Amino acid sequence: MKKGTGKKILNIVKWIFNVVIGIFIVLFILVVCLQRFSNNELAFFDYRMFTVLTGSMEPKYNVGDVLFAKEIDPNDIQVGDAISYLGKSGDVKDKVVTHEVVEIETSENGEKLFHTKGIANIIEDPIVHEDQIYGKIIHKSTILSFISKTIRTPIGLVILIIIPVFYIIGSEMLSALLLREEKRRNRE
Repeated sequence: MKKGTGKKILNIVKWIFNVVIGIFIVLFILVVCLQRFSNNELAFFDYRMFTVLTGSMEPKYNVGDVLFAKEIDPNDIQVGDAISYLGKSGDVKDKVVTHEVVEIETSENGEKLFHTKGIANIIEDPIVHEDQIYGKIIHKSTILSFISKTIRTPIGLVILIIIPVFYIIGSEMLSALLLREEKRRNRE
């Protein structure tokens, strides 16, 4: 192996690692910001991401869990499915709610009406009309749930966001300084 080949490979691996971490951080922040600031009005390829804020669906979904919902035809929703919807009245007005469907009715005009309730709740939610539904929960992300729960703690924020950002910035500054020093030595 030529002198410097190992160093080049190490630099390439380090660069790829930095790019992957950077992309992950940017995408995660982008998705969370879009979710928060769009009031969940935006869907990516018919998918939305939600974070559980209350214990109403425990033990199935815990506070901080990250769920993915897929937009589906209301006719495909069945009793027992967990759905996310925008509340229009009562305690859930203007809140995104993820609860389980306990009963389905069809109104006189053919519209589906959903009775929903949190697993841990005693009382049913106000009736959910099909136009309120964001989607059916299809996946709970273990990794994003862990990150979401961890990032809500001060030490988690430092470990998962601040340290990686400083690592990327520091390694880029160090690489630039080393490159400048190497060029200086080659000129001498």
